[in-house]
Amino acid sequence: MVSPKKWACIISFIASWTYFLVIIYQIPLFRIPCRTGICRTPIQVTCSQLIASELFPAVVVKALLYPGAIANAYFKNKTVPSYNNLLKLYKLTNIKAAPATSDLQRIEVLAGSYLSIAGAILGLVKPRRMSLFGTLLILWGLVREAIMRKFADKYLMEAIYINPTMLIAVVSAFLSIRKDVRKIVRSYNGKRNAKYSCSHLKAKLE
Repeated sequence: MVSPKKWACIISFIASWTYFLVIIYQIPLFRIPCRTGICRTPIQVTCSQLIASELFPAVVVKALLYPGAIANAYFKNKTVPSYNNLLKLYKLTNIKAAPATSDLQRIEVLAGSYLSIAGAILGLVKPRRMSLFGTLLILWGLVREAIMRKFADKYLMEAIYINPTMLIAVVSAFLSIRKDVRKIVRSYNGKRNAKYSCSHLKAKLE
C-alpha cells in the first residue's frame, strides 16, 4: 500500500507540472482590458507591464511569450511566429504610449499574475503556496472589477470574463502544495480504514 507521503508527492508533482504548462503555454484563463487591449493570460498581463515599465530587457519578455506563441500556432494550425516578431504579435511595440490607469485599477490581477508566473516556475523545484495565492488574487481582482463595473460601464463589464479553464489553474495550484495534499490523503485513508473496521466488526458479530 502506497503511503500518504508518497501519494502526496505524486499528486503534487503532477499538479505542479499541470499548473506550469497552463501558465507557460498561455492557456486563456480570463479576459480583461489591459494596456495592449484585452489580456487573457497572466503572462500577457505581466509582459505588458514589464515592457511599459522597462523593469526587464525585451529578451526576458520574449522568453516568457515564446512558448505560448508556439502552442497557440500549433493548436490553430498556423506558422510558428518569429522570435524577433513577438512584441509586434502581442501588440507590445507601442505600449509605452498607452495609459497606466488599467494597471493601477486592476492591481490585484497584475500582482496575482506576477505571483502565478513565479509560482509556476519555482513550483517545479519546490512547490509553494505562491501559485495558489496568485491565482486566488487574480480571481478576486476579476470578481471585484466585475462587481464595480456592473452598473458603471456595460462595455467593460462585457470585456471581463472568467474562463472555465480557471478551475484547472485553481485546482492544480492547490494540489501542488504537498503538505495540504498529504493531510487530505491521510484524512481519506483514516476514514476508509475506520469504515473498513466497522464493516469487519459488523460481519464478525453477525
